[in-house]
Amino acid sequence: MKTSDPNVATSTAPAPADAEVEPVEVVVQGLRSSATQTAVDLLASLEEVHGPLVLHQSGGCCDGSSPMCYPRREFKVGQRDVYLGDIAGTPYYIGGKQYEYWAHTHLTLDVVEGRGSGFSLEAPEGVRFFIHSRLFTDEERARIEEEGPAPRGPVED
Repeated sequence: MKTSDPNVATSTAPAPADAEVEPVEVVVQGLRSSATQTAVDLLASLEEVHGPLVLHQSGGCCDGSSPMCYPRREFKVGQRDVYLGDIAGTPYYIGGKQYEYWAHTHLTLDVVEGRGSGFSLEAPEGVRFFIHSRLFTDEERARIEEEGPAPRGPVED
Protein backbone atom coordinates (compact mmCIF):
# COMPACT_ATOMS: atom_id res chain seq x y z
CA MET A 1 0.00 0.00 0.00
CA LYS A 2 1.40 3.38 -0.98
CA THR A 3 0.90 7.02 -0.09
CA SER A 4 3.09 9.94 0.72
CA ASP A 5 0.90 10.88 3.71
CA PRO A 6 2.36 9.49 6.95
CA ASN A 7 -0.74 10.62 8.85
CA VAL A 8 -3.09 8.03 7.31
CA ALA A 9 -3.94 4.95 9.37
CA THR A 10 -6.69 2.34 9.67
CA SER A 11 -8.82 0.92 12.46
CA THR A 12 -7.00 -2.42 12.42
CA ALA A 13 -3.62 -3.16 14.00
CA PRO A 14 -1.22 -0.23 13.59
CA ALA A 15 1.05 -0.30 10.58
CA PRO A 16 4.80 -0.24 11.12
CA ALA A 17 6.24 3.27 11.18
CA ASP A 18 7.87 2.79 7.77
CA ALA A 19 4.74 1.27 6.13
CA GLU A 20 3.12 3.08 3.23
CA VAL A 21 -0.66 3.38 3.09
CA GLU A 22 -2.80 3.67 -0.05
CA PRO A 23 -4.67 6.94 -0.45
CA VAL A 24 -8.46 6.74 -0.20
CA GLU A 25 -10.69 8.41 -2.79
CA VAL A 26 -13.24 10.45 -0.87
CA VAL A 27 -16.59 11.37 -2.46
CA VAL A 28 -18.48 12.70 0.58
CA GLN A 29 -16.49 15.18 2.65
CA GLY A 30 -17.41 16.57 6.06
CA LEU A 31 -15.32 18.35 8.65
CA ARG A 32 -14.87 15.37 10.99
CA SER A 33 -15.79 12.49 8.68
CA SER A 34 -16.02 11.52 5.03
CA ALA A 35 -16.79 8.47 2.90
CA THR A 36 -15.70 6.61 -0.20
CA GLN A 37 -18.08 5.91 -3.09
CA THR A 38 -18.15 2.24 -2.08
CA ALA A 39 -19.37 3.21 1.40
CA VAL A 40 -21.98 5.61 0.00
CA ASP A 41 -23.26 2.91 -2.38
CA LEU A 42 -23.47 0.31 0.40
CA LEU A 43 -25.36 2.73 2.65
CA ALA A 44 -27.85 3.38 -0.18
CA SER A 45 -28.33 -0.34 -0.75
CA LEU A 46 -28.85 -1.04 2.95
CA GLU A 47 -31.27 1.86 3.28
CA GLU A 48 -33.42 0.45 0.47
CA VAL A 49 -33.88 -2.72 2.51
CA HIS A 50 -33.87 -1.42 6.11
CA GLY A 51 -35.07 2.19 5.88
CA PRO A 52 -33.23 5.09 7.55
CA LEU A 53 -29.89 4.11 9.06
CA VAL A 54 -27.44 5.23 11.72
CA LEU A 55 -23.69 4.58 11.94
CA HIS A 56 -22.12 4.11 15.37
CA GLN A 57 -18.53 3.41 16.40
CA SER A 58 -18.46 2.24 20.01
CA GLY A 59 -14.93 1.17 20.80
CA GLY A 60 -16.24 -1.91 22.59
CA CYS A 61 -15.59 -5.55 21.82
CA CYS A 62 -16.60 -7.36 18.63
CA ASP A 63 -15.12 -4.99 16.05
CA GLY A 64 -16.22 -2.05 18.21
CA SER A 65 -13.59 0.23 16.73
CA SER A 66 -15.22 -0.32 13.35
CA PRO A 67 -18.39 1.58 12.55
CA MET A 68 -21.57 -0.44 12.84
CA CYS A 69 -24.67 0.24 10.77
CA TYR A 70 -28.14 -0.19 12.31
CA PRO A 71 -31.72 0.69 11.43
CA ARG A 72 -32.18 4.17 12.91
CA ARG A 73 -35.45 3.20 14.62
CA GLU A 74 -33.69 0.33 16.45
CA PHE A 75 -30.61 2.12 17.79
CA LYS A 76 -30.75 4.49 20.75
CA VAL A 77 -28.09 7.20 20.53
CA GLY A 78 -26.72 7.93 24.01
CA GLN A 79 -26.29 11.38 25.52
CA ARG A 80 -22.49 10.91 25.56
CA ASP A 81 -22.27 9.77 21.92
CA VAL A 82 -20.54 12.33 19.71
CA TYR A 83 -22.10 13.32 16.39
CA LEU A 84 -19.45 13.37 13.63
CA GLY A 85 -21.80 14.45 10.83
CA ASP A 86 -23.97 12.83 8.18
CA ILE A 87 -22.62 10.54 5.50
CA ALA A 88 -24.98 10.43 2.53
CA GLY A 89 -27.91 11.27 4.82
CA THR A 90 -26.92 8.77 7.51
CA PRO A 91 -25.96 10.22 10.90
CA TYR A 92 -22.55 9.02 12.13
CA TYR A 93 -21.83 8.84 15.86
CA ILE A 94 -18.91 7.67 17.96
CA GLY A 95 -19.02 6.69 21.62
CA GLY A 96 -17.82 9.44 23.97
CA LYS A 97 -14.92 7.43 25.38
CA GLN A 98 -13.85 6.30 21.91
CA TYR A 99 -14.03 9.90 20.67
CA GLU A 100 -11.38 10.87 23.22
CA TYR A 101 -8.93 8.68 21.28
CA TRP A 102 -10.04 9.80 17.82
CA ALA A 103 -10.77 13.52 18.46
CA HIS A 104 -7.62 14.65 16.63
CA THR A 105 -8.38 12.65 13.49
CA HIS A 106 -10.56 12.86 10.40
CA LEU A 107 -12.35 9.52 9.84
CA THR A 108 -13.13 8.20 6.37
CA LEU A 109 -15.77 5.48 6.06
CA ASP A 110 -14.87 2.77 3.56
CA VAL A 111 -15.84 -0.85 2.85
CA VAL A 112 -13.60 -3.92 2.78
CA GLU A 113 -14.30 -7.55 1.95
CA GLY A 114 -14.80 -9.95 4.82
CA ARG A 115 -17.34 -10.31 7.53
CA GLY A 116 -16.90 -8.44 10.80
CA SER A 117 -17.82 -10.04 14.10
CA GLY A 118 -20.50 -7.53 15.07
CA PHE A 119 -24.19 -7.11 14.33
CA SER A 120 -23.85 -4.49 11.62
CA LEU A 121 -26.37 -4.65 8.76
CA GLU A 122 -23.74 -5.14 6.05
CA ALA A 123 -22.41 -8.41 7.56
CA PRO A 124 -24.59 -10.73 5.40
CA GLU A 125 -23.24 -8.98 2.29
CA GLY A 126 -19.73 -10.38 2.93
CA VAL A 127 -18.27 -6.92 3.51
CA ARG A 128 -17.78 -4.61 6.47
CA PHE A 129 -17.41 -0.93 7.08
CA PHE A 130 -13.87 0.13 7.78
CA ILE A 131 -12.28 3.38 8.96
CA HIS A 132 -9.26 5.14 7.56
CA SER A 133 -7.99 7.95 9.73
CA ARG A 134 -5.60 10.83 9.34
CA LEU A 135 -4.59 13.72 11.53
CA PHE A 136 -6.54 16.92 10.97
CA THR A 137 -4.80 19.52 8.85
CA ASP A 138 -3.99 22.88 10.42
CA GLU A 139 -6.90 24.40 8.52
CA GLU A 140 -9.33 21.72 9.74
CA ARG A 141 -8.16 22.15 13.35
CA ALA A 142 -8.75 25.89 13.06
CA ARG A 143 -12.31 25.32 11.75
CA ILE A 144 -13.03 22.85 14.54
CA GLU A 145 -11.79 25.29 17.17
CA GLU A 146 -13.95 27.99 15.59
CA GLU A 147 -17.06 25.76 15.54
CA GLY A 148 -16.54 24.45 19.06
CA PRO A 149 -17.01 20.93 20.37
CA ALA A 150 -18.84 18.29 18.34
CA PRO A 151 -22.49 17.87 19.39
CA ARG A 152 -23.29 15.08 21.84
CA GLY A 153 -26.44 13.01 22.00
CA PRO A 154 -29.15 12.57 19.38
CA VAL A 155 -29.22 15.17 16.62
CA GLU A 156 -32.65 15.92 15.19
CA ASP A 157 -33.30 15.15 11.49
